[in-house]
Amino acid sequence: MWILPLVGYLGTIVGFCFLTLAIASGLYYLSELVEEHTVLAKRFLTKLIYTIMALLLLLCIIDRFPFWLTVLSISSHVIYLGNMRRFPYVKLSDPLFLTSCGLVLLNHYLWFKHFSHRQERAYQRMSSYYDVPSDVPTFTEIASYFGLCVWLVPFALFVSLSASDNVLPTMGNESAADSSNMGGGGDGSKSRRGQGMVKVLVDNVLAGIGEVTGMLGWRRQDDRI
Repeated sequence: MWILPLVGYLGTIVGFCFLTLAIASGLYYLSELVEEHTVLAKRFLTKLIYTIMALLLLLCIIDRFPFWLTVLSISSHVIYLGNMRRFPYVKLSDPLFLTSCGLVLLNHYLWFKHFSHRQERAYQRMSSYYDVPSDVPTFTEIASYFGLCVWLVPFALFVSLSASDNVLPTMGNESAADSSNMGGGGDGSKSRRGQGMVKVLVDNVLAGIGEVTGMLGWRRQDDRI
């Protein structure tokens, strides 16, 4: 068979493209939703962080998860909670934000190493190939733990936080904002209104794709007129 494998490869590529577009569209919609309901999103994320911290504590007490790794995870969520002080606005150069990004990767690495060593030790104690270790978590349990306790809060913050100065003018900067808007002659609300990091990322990717297609000569009919 020659054609069917090519069809399979083509279907895989097309399916991956559709999946990527679906994820990007979902993230874009969530970012729009957070911008419209900022107060509700802040309450939800704050309660989510406290819930996961309580879940980590229960896993340590009941399921005997490693103590120091649990302390690291709970401390990381305390630092994630610090990003809520100016929600949904964040400076990408803020040390607290950079520390949160580093802690996400550190938690993922250490917990992945922990589960890998646990599985390795369990399989080494097997006396027969047909033995099934009972104290080893399944793939579904490990994936659920990573999704809920490691990646959920950072992912939610990434969708919710805005990298722009999307703030209402205060008494100190109201005059400066008004003068800049009057001098620019543009829409003041649009100049003050920022975008979430997901929206900025998606817009930049689409703009890059547009530039590449423009260089290749694939322009829309409207652009040629």
